[in-house]
Parts: sequence; structure tokens; C-alpha cells
Amino acid sequence: MRDRLSLEAQQLPIYLCAVALGLLIGTFAPEVAPYLTPLLWPLLGLLLYATFVQVPLLHLRQSLTDKPFVFALMIGNFILLPLAAWILVHWLPENPALRLGVLLVLLMPCTDWFITFTHLGGGSTSSAISVTPLNLLMQMLLVPLYLWLMLPDISLLLAWDAAHILAAALGLLGVPMLFAALTQRWMQVKPARARAGEALAWLPVPLLAMVMLLVCAANSPVLAQTAPILLSVLPVFVGFLLIAGLLAWGLAKLFKLTVSAGRTLAFSFGTRNSFIVLPLVLALPAGWEIAVVVVILQSLVELTGMLVYLWWVPRKLFR
Repeated sequence: MRDRLSLEAQQLPIYLCAVALGLLIGTFAPEVAPYLTPLLWPLLGLLLYATFVQVPLLHLRQSLTDKPFVFALMIGNFILLPLAAWILVHWLPENPALRLGVLLVLLMPCTDWFITFTHLGGGSTSSAISVTPLNLLMQMLLVPLYLWLMLPDISLLLAWDAAHILAAALGLLGVPMLFAALTQRWMQVKPARARAGEALAWLPVPLLAMVMLLVCAANSPVLAQTAPILLSVLPVFVGFLLIAGLLAWGLAKLFKLTVSAGRTLAFSFGTRNSFIVLPLVLALPAGWEIAVVVVILQSLVELTGMLVYLWWVPRKLFR
């Protein structure tokens, strides 16, 4: 367990190396990128499956036991933070793909490394695990509604190829989730089978690094062309992290949560579901590639922010 936690704690340098290698391949060996792209979708599907196996999909009822914590989490993740994201996105240039990418990634609470950082930051790991399926369910239900409300330009939504996005949602979200639920049921039959889940828990970090490498190799020209625009996104992502931490502190006070519950709340608010957003933005039509780059950029900013959170949350916000 310690070795795997050490691996997860080193996610940022691993992903930075993957991004750098991908950009180098895309810049100096662009002829290689077409051969790498077909690997992206199988890797992404395996990544989602390995991640969903760690989410207690069969125990949604358990997430509702600590009602004050759950209320604070739902209010923050699905009312106040979406409002903050909508306000922040108005500071961005009038670029539909850019705004869509930012909104998508900021509206979806994390269901994977949120648990790791909660553990490292002295939060309640059991609470983090228990609310993960609820977080996943709520974002699946509410994010389409939020996008419809926050992007009133109907042509923007119509530009999104409905057939491709439906295929991405069903193929790369629904199918891995179904197989993950079946795997969890299979592991419940015999305790010895839990070793399979422990083995799968090692996969998300290297798989996500490989996905980032492939995405950057395929989209390095987009990054070069849109670098000035992408710089405008950085203050939005940093501002979101600051708002998330302060909001967690305020809601923890309001609902009179314990210190460990408050820390868990902060790490939930500060982390977003970039790996689930990737299949959605990759299914966008040609000309919207900047949304993919935005999602990768957000994950790197977030991981850097989590290093700050590991100091800020336990030492300043929730002593």
C-alpha cells in the first residue's frame, strides 16, 4: 500500500514527463503521431475501468450516512462551485471551444486522486471513498443541464456531434463502469479475489501518463498555435482552487464538520474529473481541439495546486 501511495504522490512529475515527451514527439516526429493515436481509445477505456473498480459503485447507500458532510459536499460541488465556474469563465476570451473545455472540467468533481490526496492531507479516507459513487452519479445527471444553462448559444451545443459524444459516453464511460460493477460483484463472492482490485489500483497513474503522452503528441500543433489563449486560462484554474479551499472552510464551519471531514471537503472541491472529461472532449468535431489541451492543462495545474493544498489544508484551513 505504501508503495502505491508513493507512486500516486509522485503523479505530477510523472505526468509532466509524459506531457513533455508527447510534445517532443508531436513537434520533432509528427509522422509518428498517427501510429500512436489508435492506441488512445483502448488505453482510455482501460484507465476508466481500472479507476471505476476503485469506486464503490455497489454501495451508494453508504455514502448517505453522514448527512451534514453529504449536504455540504453536494451544495459545494453541485451548486456553489458550478456558480463559481460560470463566473470565472466570463474572464476568458470569446472562444467557444476554450470555454466549453474549461466548464466541462470544472463542473465535474474528481473520483480518483481526490481519495489519495485526502489520505495524504489527513482527511477521512473512508468518507472520501463512500461519497465517490454519489459524486459520480450527480455529475452525470447535472453536467448536461449546467452546460445548457451556462452556454446559451444554441449553435455551440449543436456543433457538438451528438452521435460521437453519445458513443463516447456509452463506450468509454458506460461500458467500463458496467464491467467495473461486475468486477466488484465478482470480488465480493470470495475475499481472496480482492487481490485483483489491488492489482488494478496500480494501473491508473501509468495509464493516465500514457494517455497524456498520446494526447499531447497528437495535439502539439494546437498547443503551439493557441499558447497565448491558454495563458488566459491559468488564472481561472488557480482562482478556482483558491475559491474551492475557502468554500470548504466556510461550509465546514456552517455544517459544524469535524477537522477530518473539512479536509476531505477541501480536497473534493479542489479536484476535478479530468480523466472522465477526456473522452467527451476527444469526441468533439474538428476545430475544437483546444478543449482537449485545456483539460490536460487543468490536470497539471490541479496537481500542482494539490501540492499546495497538502500544506494549506491541514496547516492553515483545518488544523
